[in-house]
Amino acid sequence: MKHSSARNVIERAFGVLKGRWAILRGKSYYPVEVQCRKILACCLLHNLINREMTNFDIEDNIDEVGSTHATTTVDDIHYIETSNEWSQLRDDLAEEMFTDWELRNQ
Repeated sequence: MKHSSARNVIERAFGVLKGRWAILRGKSYYPVEVQCRKILACCLLHNLINREMTNFDIEDNIDEVGSTHATTTVDDIHYIETSNEWSQLRDDLAEEMFTDWELRNQ
């Protein structure tokens, strides 16, 4: 359930980004490092637009992509760098979920 909830948040964030930035809608043939920087740049630009252009209406300024991206609520997207703390939290959560599953299926 926790994993599913986190996945939904991530998918929603990518939906917002894809709705705003056409460069993220198609296949990318750039190296992974470049793709990561491209996504980060789009997140930063997205946040800048939200903060500085208070009268900017995303629904009026998005290219139509035939999806629900334009109706997604626009929130700031925060970049979180990988750290040992996050890795440990993830591993602990996975271990807890597996232990719960084992107890239910004995």
